[in-house]
Amino acid sequence: MNTTLDDTHNPALRSWVESANADGSDFPIQNLPFGRFRQPGETAWRIGVAIGDQVLDLRAAGLIAHGDMNRLMQATPPERRALRQAISAGLREGSAQRAAFEPALLAQAAVELGLPCEVGDYTDFYVGIHHATEVGRQFRPDNPLLPNYKWVPIGYHGRSSTLLPSGAAFHRPMGQVKAADAAQPVLAPCARLDIELELGLFIGQPNPQGQPVPMAEAEQHLFGVTLFNDWSARDLQAWEYQPLGPFLAKNFASTVSPWMVTMEALEPFRQPFTRPAGDPDPLPYLDSPGNRARGAIDVRMEVVLQTARMAREGHAGDVIAHSNFAEAAYWTAAQLVAHHTVNGCALRAGDLLGSGTLSGATKDQCGSLLELTTGGKHPVTLSNGEQRGFLEDGDSVILRGWCEGEGARRIGFGECRGTVLPVFDGA
Repeated sequence: MNTTLDDTHNPALRSWVESANADGSDFPIQNLPFGRFRQPGETAWRIGVAIGDQVLDLRAAGLIAHGDMNRLMQATPPERRALRQAISAGLREGSAQRAAFEPALLAQAAVELGLPCEVGDYTDFYVGIHHATEVGRQFRPDNPLLPNYKWVPIGYHGRSSTLLPSGAAFHRPMGQVKAADAAQPVLAPCARLDIELELGLFIGQPNPQGQPVPMAEAEQHLFGVTLFNDWSARDLQAWEYQPLGPFLAKNFASTVSPWMVTMEALEPFRQPFTRPAGDPDPLPYLDSPGNRARGAIDVRMEVVLQTARMAREGHAGDVIAHSNFAEAAYWTAAQLVAHHTVNGCALRAGDLLGSGTLSGATKDQCGSLLELTTGGKHPVTLSNGEQRGFLEDGDSVILRGWCEGEGARRIGFGECRGTVLPVFDGA
């Protein structure tokens, strides 16, 4: 597990890109997250790094010789650190490379930001123990957590074809639903459309099929972290999920933020990973001294709900929940990689691992409306008087995330935004 802090993390560093030095900027020079962008009229994606309100075209700046993000993500940790050093050096105040870099800068507002890479496979985990407990309590009051939860990282394979970049809208899904007192199900629009506050973990270095990744090497296979909203149709889910789990309730849309905050950028925000007293230790293949010492990552998150009426009236929306990855997650990023591969599964560059809903222990830390409104029974009242049990057409949900701490410059993830459209009418 990488434990190296270097001069790229120095909180006193400043950039000649002035917007990167602003207080509260998500993208100071200490961050340097990777993503893909293109200009109007272009079809091919370029590789960029966010700096302030700009994006640096890495190929135009002479830092890479190709435009293939998934190829770049396969670099070794030393190669990744060397590229980060080169980008940081060129963007620092007083850099002699300013003349070469400046023509390669474009305003983020003037380009299209897409999915940060090509995603071949997507796995969604269930690491949020408070979410698992609360949802389980709604269905199994006396036994909310199933016996395997504290032993094995629970997950299922999702659908990469319906991953959406931040800002994209999607149609409310249709599916089978069955009322408790009905004799048979009906095909109907989802009436209990929900959000899931998650992080996305992107695989960089692949592992050959048949070769498990040990805990000590697991994070070397991770490239970076994004915000992730796994939209969920709770009424479809309730009818279809037994015996094989999520299907149409989950595969219609999931929204990904455009910037991958690299594992290197997250180094100053590592924390010890601990289990509550009395809980079992992980099995040996899911345990390591490094993971115990610094396997958790202090990522702070919030959920903003903006209704259609708010948007029309110029209202930015209400924060309805906040949470923290280190406090919400029962399993670490390294444990997810180790478990995913222990059976010989091959992971490839660009594969996405969703964390599962990252709810905290209190009501204001609920990462889903299912928890926040107790299954819609107690709707949340917004600042303009509107109420929501679940999402309505026209609602937008914005996820935000950031890291901050003593001795480190605050870095952010940008935003992960999606908007609900009515059911597709064939037009």
